[in-house]
Amino acid sequence: MSRSRRSRPGRTPAPAVRVRRRRARPKRGRKLALVLVLLALVLVAAGIAAGGAVLAFGSKCDLGALRPTRIGQNTFVYAADGSLLGVIPAERNREVVALGRMSPWLRRATVAIEDRRFYDHGGIDAEGIARALWRDIKAGEVVEGGSTITQQLVRNLYISNERTVQRKVTEACLAVKLDDAWSKQKILGSYLNSVFYGNLAYGAEAASRTYFSRTARTLTLPQAALVAGLPQAPTTYDPLTDPVRARQRRDQVLDAMLQESMITPAQHRWASRQPIGLRPGRLYEQIREPYFFGYVRDQLVKAYGAETVRSGGLKVYTTIEPRWQRLAQKAIGDTLTRKADPAAAIVSIDPANGAIRAMTAIVPGRANNQFNLLSQARRQPGSTFKTFVLAAAVERGMDPSSTYYVSAPFTYRARADGNCDDGSWWCVRTYDSSYTGWTSVERATLRSDNSVYAQLTLDVGPARVASMARRLGVRTPLQVNGAFPPAMGLGSVAVSPLDMASAYATLAAGGIYTEPTAIRRVILHGKRDDRWAAHHRRTRVVPDGVASVVTRILEDNVRYGTGTAAALSRPVAGKTGTTDKHADAWFVGFTPGLSTAVWMGYTRGEVPMTNVHGISVSGGSFPAQIWRRFMDPALAGLPAREFPEPARPVVFQQWHRGPSALSYDPYYVAPPSAPTTTQEETPPPPKPSASPVRDAAPSPGAADTSSGRGGASANGGRPAEP
Repeated sequence: MSRSRRSRPGRTPAPAVRVRRRRARPKRGRKLALVLVLLALVLVAAGIAAGGAVLAFGSKCDLGALRPTRIGQNTFVYAADGSLLGVIPAERNREVVALGRMSPWLRRATVAIEDRRFYDHGGIDAEGIARALWRDIKAGEVVEGGSTITQQLVRNLYISNERTVQRKVTEACLAVKLDDAWSKQKILGSYLNSVFYGNLAYGAEAASRTYFSRTARTLTLPQAALVAGLPQAPTTYDPLTDPVRARQRRDQVLDAMLQESMITPAQHRWASRQPIGLRPGRLYEQIREPYFFGYVRDQLVKAYGAETVRSGGLKVYTTIEPRWQRLAQKAIGDTLTRKADPAAAIVSIDPANGAIRAMTAIVPGRANNQFNLLSQARRQPGSTFKTFVLAAAVERGMDPSSTYYVSAPFTYRARADGNCDDGSWWCVRTYDSSYTGWTSVERATLRSDNSVYAQLTLDVGPARVASMARRLGVRTPLQVNGAFPPAMGLGSVAVSPLDMASAYATLAAGGIYTEPTAIRRVILHGKRDDRWAAHHRRTRVVPDGVASVVTRILEDNVRYGTGTAAALSRPVAGKTGTTDKHADAWFVGFTPGLSTAVWMGYTRGEVPMTNVHGISVSGGSFPAQIWRRFMDPALAGLPAREFPEPARPVVFQQWHRGPSALSYDPYYVAPPSAPTTTQEETPPPPKPSASPVRDAAPSPGAADTSSGRGGASANGGRPAEP
């Protein structure tokens, strides 16, 4: 087709013709290039790996002595009760097809995005390797690859996927030898038949049927571009869970094809305008709970390597309780009953050992309702993050019941010339725009008072809050542009339900953290039996006295705070969370034996939930109800347990409000005559402070003098003096 000829509307444009001329590669030149590249690699390996790569290199770079990995057996996955939960298919589920039976668009798209010089180099791209080696030398470890399609094929078929210089040396040597032994067509065909495209689809044929219910031969240009973009990060670009990001990746592939003159500008414009048009095939639909299986597979790959998992034949015994899985799904389904309702997710963890007992998500109106909780579903946690601010303050000696702040509109002026409109000032308001003046941190927690917690976050320090969250179990990076933002204390940085369930499980365990896991035991080839419980040590990360004080306040929050809808007939502690414009809503709570996080929101983005069943969704509404509907039957038949008393109660110290904290109640009006009975949280105005930096405290008579279970006040429960 000429560039001036227009394609007919509604039809896929014909492939642009691009003739590649394969350059002559004299044998002598090839061998010299191989020697030079391998010499450079060996020298770097000697410097980084102390010669280990050199010693192992010779025996491993023998193409004739190696054999492609076999197409393995399925991996069987068992629930906590020993029943068969399902199967993770091995590569036997792929369908090998000849390169000629694949769409030419797919072949060209793969070369454009993965290895644009594929037809010109001799198995390795010296330019790409040099760039990667330079970064590796600077970092002191392997941090970047420079892999060609041939190298990726070698890695998939012959050697492990570990990131070491020794492996890169072997990989490069085998790639050059394979390129010499095989034609480019055979290499590309083998790669397209073996690469992993996500959702258990190995090879182009399985991927085409998984995502579009069609053969690889019939893929259109935009469909082929989407499939070709998946191998780099199948989970990140998964079109079944994040179609927006998948489409962005598809357009990157189309851009690469245009730059390489594989398509015309007209074809590029046409393809970029097309929707992704997914039509999931039967393979994906028949996999029960594909997200949970994906999580298990990721843990197996991390522990044993992709090659072991890909070959299959494992017996994996998980921590999931089938009955609790069903209860979690029922709790969501019984609450969100309409097709237009938001999605909801539940993650439940045993605090005693980190075992994940339930992990599920439902998107109403979609038959395939699983989505990735760990990456695509990271969302702002709202006020559930205040628990970490509270824990960090208590650890530093603050008594929540006798430390007072002013509940009033609060503005943090990071610079003098800022304003609230452009975000240069942090302007904080409460959820319902109501304020109580001088109030204890404990009372502010029960009201989920943003203004008080904004001041407390600044006094504790955002870095200390982030450290506390990390210790308790939040594994999502919390820095924004290299710094910890103060707004993090109110839940501005997105995290996952797994993060929150894990962190609250640490509190339920009295401050002892255990890495969450979905696997108890794995039996590998050769009958090797790995018991994962031995790999997950319990570590004390905060004193039990700190965990006890925080737990006691969160218990009160469920009794008569924002979390009353989650109350059970047993001790329960928990916190609600609602983000700006009701885009996300949470309830995270725990008993002594189980920690559960519930998230609710629209998966396609931060869409306001202002009219769900006629109400605006907050953490205390549907999420708290879902939590109760799951936990109540899940714990039925188990004895109710009280939260334990701490072995080492906190010794509270005098707490000083910082220079950014409000020092007076702007709403206070002095009585016209003799003082009458005042409310507990509206004491007389404090005496003027001699310094504008030091804050005045409320009068002693206005304090809640209870020190709380697990703590002993250093000043007898009186409010902290300025």
